[in-house]
Parts: sequence; C-alpha cells; structure tokens
Amino acid sequence: MTSKMATKLNVGCGQDIRDGYVNIDGADLPGIDFVVDLDACATTRLPLPDDHFQQLELSHVLEHLRNPLALMQELYRVAAPGARLQVKVPHGGHDDAWVDPTHVRAIVPQTFSYFAQPKYVDFDYGYTGDWRVERCDVLVPRQIYDRIGRDKILEAVVIYRNVAKEIIVDLVAEKPARPRDPALDQPVVYQIVPF
Repeated sequence: MTSKMATKLNVGCGQDIRDGYVNIDGADLPGIDFVVDLDACATTRLPLPDDHFQQLELSHVLEHLRNPLALMQELYRVAAPGARLQVKVPHGGHDDAWVDPTHVRAIVPQTFSYFAQPKYVDFDYGYTGDWRVERCDVLVPRQIYDRIGRDKILEAVVIYRNVAKEIIVDLVAEKPARPRDPALDQPVVYQIVPF
C-alpha cells in the first residue's frame, strides 16, 4: 500500500481536494482520503507511513489548533528526509488572525523557529520534529506597500496592525534532527511580498 500511495500530502484540505495528493481533513467530505482529528496528534498518530511524503501542504490550519507542536511532529514523522512543507497562515498582526471564532492562536514569522530542534536549548516540551525555515514571505497588500514605501514597510509590519495579511513559509524536514545547539537557533528572516 505504501509504495502506491502518493508522495504529496494535503493536510487540512477541506474542499480543496487535489489530484496526486493524499488529502486529509477533520471533516468527512467527498474526496477526503483520511478523516483525522488534526488536534489529537499528541495521542493519535496520523494513519500514514513514516518517512514517505516528499511534499506537504498545510494551508490555514495551524491557527485552528490547540496543539500545533503535536501536528508538526507527526508531519515530521511522515515526511521523507529533505521533504518540503509549505505552511500558510494569517499574519498574527492582522484582524484575519482574530475575527474567525475557530482560530485559537495567532502566528508570526518567529513562531516557525519553534518547529526546529535548535530552539529547544533551555526547555523541553517533548517535541522531536525538526523543520528548518527555508523561506518566509510576509504578504502585504500592494496599496499598503506602495503607501508606506519600501524603506519603512518592515517597521510598519512590526509596529502596526493590519499591514501584513498572510505568512507563507517553506520548511524542510531535517532528518536526522539537528542538535539542540544555541548556535543553530537563528531568527526567522522574512521577505515582504506585495500582492
């Protein structure tokens, strides 16, 4: 079964069913391959093989989870070494991160450093995944970008609400996991991308 299973995984896909992907979601919708509670990964493994998937997508899911570390650890388990995971979330400084009553957390670019082993130098939550940030884009509406200007946009994203709308992060599964070495714990560097 594993050898015939697609090597692309669409996590929390909802109605965005993709051909050539294994589509998983909490809702039993047409086209869903596996119905799973993504917030129960601390106690229930995903029904997927270890080290299998080359490409994973997680679009607007993390902000809905009470325990995102457990899901990220499970995705790490099912990811092949060097697999790529793209995550999309509303920027924590935008109203979109807060107005949906199903959102339980806000996420900012630095949140993604907590999905890597080097972050856990002086504390330990039992998390064993290791996702390295390869690229982080912070999307800003073109009209805001043009009004504020390129030179001040980074400052505006940090200081003001509703400037940055979405974060798109490309992560790589570091297998074997890197050591918990403070020298390897780097801040997430992100680019501002007008859209």
